[in-house]
Amino acid sequence: MVLKLYDTLAREKRAFVPVNPERVTMYVCGPTVYNYAHVGNARPVVVFDTLFRLLRRIYGESAVLYAANVTDVDDKINRKAMEEGVPIETITARYLDAYHADMSALGALKTSFEPRATQTMDAIIAMIGRLVRNNAAYAAEGHVLFNTAAYSDYGKLSRRSLDDMIAGARVDVAPYKQNAADFVLWKPSKPGEPVWESPFGPGRPGWHIECSAMIEQTLGLPIDIHGGGNDLIFPHHENEMAQGLCADHVPAYSNYWLHNGFLNFGDEKMSKSLGNVVLVHDLITKVPGEAIRWALLSAHYRQPLAWTEELLEQSVKQLDRLYGALQDSADVEATAVGPSAAFLEAMEDDLNTPRAIAELHALASRVQTERGAERAATKGELLASAHLLGFLGGDPTAWFRRGVDPALAARIDAMVAERVAARAAKDWTKADAIRAELTALNAEVMDNATGATWRIKEQPDGPADQD
Repeated sequence: MVLKLYDTLAREKRAFVPVNPERVTMYVCGPTVYNYAHVGNARPVVVFDTLFRLLRRIYGESAVLYAANVTDVDDKINRKAMEEGVPIETITARYLDAYHADMSALGALKTSFEPRATQTMDAIIAMIGRLVRNNAAYAAEGHVLFNTAAYSDYGKLSRRSLDDMIAGARVDVAPYKQNAADFVLWKPSKPGEPVWESPFGPGRPGWHIECSAMIEQTLGLPIDIHGGGNDLIFPHHENEMAQGLCADHVPAYSNYWLHNGFLNFGDEKMSKSLGNVVLVHDLITKVPGEAIRWALLSAHYRQPLAWTEELLEQSVKQLDRLYGALQDSADVEATAVGPSAAFLEAMEDDLNTPRAIAELHALASRVQTERGAERAATKGELLASAHLLGFLGGDPTAWFRRGVDPALAARIDAMVAERVAARAAKDWTKADAIRAELTALNAEVMDNATGATWRIKEQPDGPADQD
């Protein structure tokens, strides 16, 4: 099956054909590092990490180049640095380190490139210069602005009217603008803010120009895929495309535009500005990162996703079931095979993760019912399919012992070993007595051909008794 992706610009699913199959390029807008990332920020990370994994499988790991930028100069960063009385580098380093650790906990692979705004300043200034020379930008009162009238297709990506675009631009219409929709490429720095020298005067870049410069410097134009959240379609991606095309008169900026839906908390989009956020940094101390990833992939990436405690609980239970299938088949060596055909068909249909997850459950059911070579092959398919989605990379025993007191785990291990010995000696009375003691400790024992494993059973009313 051919990989098909929904292209926001075309408003349809299109067969994916890279410019060069030996150099597949993808760029995704990354974090602004002034605080910890919330789960809404994590959704595009997990979605495009999943696409990254799939592209690497199709074209080869070395053939796929994935860049996700870091915005490390921004009003929010400046404000935080001033509040703490430290350089902006102190703020950005702190939260970038936390971001890396948190996203790694969700199973996100390291990207090929991670360009930063502060390290791309020469390219940003050079691109603004070309826009000015091409009459697509102009200087006014210490600012340099993009001239939207110079780009006849402005609004093509978002399909907004000019009035809608002006209303959605998030800024006041300054008197020095030639057109109300024009946007800032370079602006003077305020007192205490970082400043860079440029032919347009000392200052710092606007938000949109940094991504265009990073893409050009890191991947080159046109790129195959540009990704991000729905909230970036306008104004950010609309402006990116306009300035990227006008700077060098290239025929295309990105051949495919992919956008994930909002993650909602209650009736509203999750947003730091609204204060309705769940931070990944806090969440991973309470639930496995793998369960958070599962929750984020439980709905199709283009659809909105409602974030609830119930969603997380269900995600843990579904992973329990898959890890349970692996634990029950611990004595079976998985055959080295690829993902199942049904799983790949779902993934290649615009990353249909709900269908792909359903196939994981179907494979787990077969692992628990089949025998012999058939079971070994199905277990191999389950592992290969799950790994492509970023799941089942841990040890099943460790999964079920998470949060269990080490002393209790050691006690249960000894009891299970004693029970295995009793069963081997056909001392059924002793084996049954030990099982009863284990049940009292809320430990469920699973016998297999090589002995037995155990897990702590779910307790709806509280944790297991560990006296």
